[in-house]
Order: sequence, then C-alpha cells, then structure tokens
Amino acid sequence: MKYLTEYRDGEKAIRLAEEIGRIVTKPWAIMEVCGGQTHSIIRNGIDQILPKKIEMIHGPGCPVCVTPLEMIDKALAIASRPEVIFCSFGDMLRVPGSKDDLFKIKGRGGDVRVVYSPLDAVQIARKNPDREVVFLAIGFETTAPANAMAVKVAKDQGINNFSALVSHVLVPPAIEAIMTAPGNRVNAFLAAGHVCCVTGFEEYPKLCEQHDIPIVITGFEPLDLLEGIRRTVIQLENGEAFVENAYQRVVSEAGNLAAQAVLDEVFEVTDRAWRGIGVIPRSGWRLSKAYRDFDAELKFSVSDITTCESELCRAGEVLKGTLKPNECEAFGKECTPRNPLGATMVSSEGACAAYYNYGRFVQLETSSSAL
Repeated sequence: MKYLTEYRDGEKAIRLAEEIGRIVTKPWAIMEVCGGQTHSIIRNGIDQILPKKIEMIHGPGCPVCVTPLEMIDKALAIASRPEVIFCSFGDMLRVPGSKDDLFKIKGRGGDVRVVYSPLDAVQIARKNPDREVVFLAIGFETTAPANAMAVKVAKDQGINNFSALVSHVLVPPAIEAIMTAPGNRVNAFLAAGHVCCVTGFEEYPKLCEQHDIPIVITGFEPLDLLEGIRRTVIQLENGEAFVENAYQRVVSEAGNLAAQAVLDEVFEVTDRAWRGIGVIPRSGWRLSKAYRDFDAELKFSVSDITTCESELCRAGEVLKGTLKPNECEAFGKECTPRNPLGATMVSSEGACAAYYNYGRFVQLETSSSAL
C-alpha cells in the first residue's frame, strides 16, 4: 500500500540507523511528543537499533493519558444519570477514574455507547429528543476539528439535547512546559505530523529560538521516524535549532485553514490540567461563549469535582519523560492492561501499554534523571 509498506522497509531502516551512528558524536536526548510515535518506536524496535548515544524520551502526547482524573470523574458522574446517553470513543471506556470506569457504569445500567465519530453522537441526540446526549471530547489538535464541527452542527440544527464534555489540549504549550521544567534535559523534539497537518507549524519556530532546540515534524512509520531522528541529530551536531518538516507528503506550514476556522469559531484557549503534570497555562480549548450552552460540564454542574491519584501509579512521571514505564515498581505487577492503575497502561497510545505489549519488562541499565 502506497505510503505504508514503502515506509516499513527493514533494510532501509537498518541503513538509516547506521547513518545516524556515523553522524552522532555526543549523547542526545530526543523526545517524541506523540503516543502514536512512541508505539511505533517500541513496536518496531527503533530505540534498540539506534546508536547508544541517542536516547528516545517518551513525551505526553497520548490524549487519553493526559486527560485529567477530574475530567474522568466528571464523565462518570454524568454517565451515571438516568436521563443521559453518554457517548465516547472506545479507548476511554477503561480509563480508571477515582473508583470506577465507564465500563462499570455501563455494567450497572448506564447508557454508555461507543461511537466512531462525534457526529454519530449528534445523530443519536436527533433520534432521542427526550434524552440528554453527551459526547466526551478529548484529544490534541488532531481530533479537535471533528469535535468542534459536531457542536457547530448541533447548534445550527437546533439539537439542544446534545452537549460535549471538552478536555482538549495543545502541543506547543506542552513543549514550553517541558523545556522550562527544573532539570530539563530534552535536547530536541519530534513533532507529530497529524497535529501539524491541522494547525501547521507556524508556532514552532519561536520555541526553537527561545529554547535553542530543533523540532522535526515526522510521521509514524519506521522510516518516517528514523528520517526524523537523522535530521534531528544533524541539527544537534551542527549546533542548529530550527523547524524542519520531514513529513511533507502530509504537512504544510499553514495547515488546514478550513479546520482552523471551525476551531476558532467553536473553541477558545484556556488553562488546562494535564493528568500527572498539572495545570499548563493556555494549553487547552474550551467551548467559546457562543457555544457555552453545549458545555456538558456547565449543563450538569460537575465543575467542582476534585480527585486524588493512586499512590502506586507513576504515570505522571512517565508522561513528563522522567521515568521509563518499566522503571515503575507497579509495572507488569499491580498495573497491567487488564487491571490498569493509570491511563498510560489503558490507552492504545500509552507508553506503559507499549512497553507491556511489546515485552519491555527488563529495567533499563540507567534510569532517566528528572526533568
């Protein structure tokens, strides 16, 4: 399949890794922002064929993982109400809240439904005018346009029994937070191609300039990632720091202008809490004033819910890149995909799930130092 199998050539991957080995002379720590990139790196053993001087640090780019516990508990509270049909993508159903998850709510009789598009939830609301239909709208810039469009369609068509529980987060403020954290040791970033496909990358040059870091935009196939790492290492070795687009078949500098127009209309920037990390200023979206009537958090008065994380779970350190998943004492023991303590073990993009599913049970020789 074009743009798929041609980017999974094992011999080319080895040659790229060998070329990186010839270029690198110093130890460098490179963070891949996206959880999809993390899974591709671990699944394909990319981190194991890279020269030892290159360390891949797994960033907070898993949307399920960074959705704060408070938001999960708000979702559970709303889904438990008898008048509500609660809609979500399937990867959120097993994310643990303080006591329950959406599967348990469904098992106790809650009307929890898996949808494949936010517009499916709008259609359910249209067909059930006597019920309140709530869609759990999470994710980075990638999923936000479809979620924004669902809210816009509901308003335009007068479907007032539809609302969205919004917990969208943004990549550039997360990079800023990582780079300004005490003890930070990240030297460069691989940026997520699907995010930049929506937003473009006009915000990234100022991050490169302010923090003297290369940011290279890549895709998710093995050769995409290795080529992104190769370009990153060249910049690092040359003392350069600029944005480089290694995913030109998909990403343009301006991004998707139509999607951006919908986002600007429906959402506004807000401070947002990240699970395991804390509040990052201006790092998320919420519904704008014109669409506030479709805000489920306000409609169901769940804004005051507070929570406490598991004492055993160290997912926050994993998300910040200060801890590899297999360095957590609970990894593969108290915490497994069947009995997860945190979202990083549940999500299909979570770093803990990647390490578990691909057999990374042995602790690394050297633990990551704190960011």
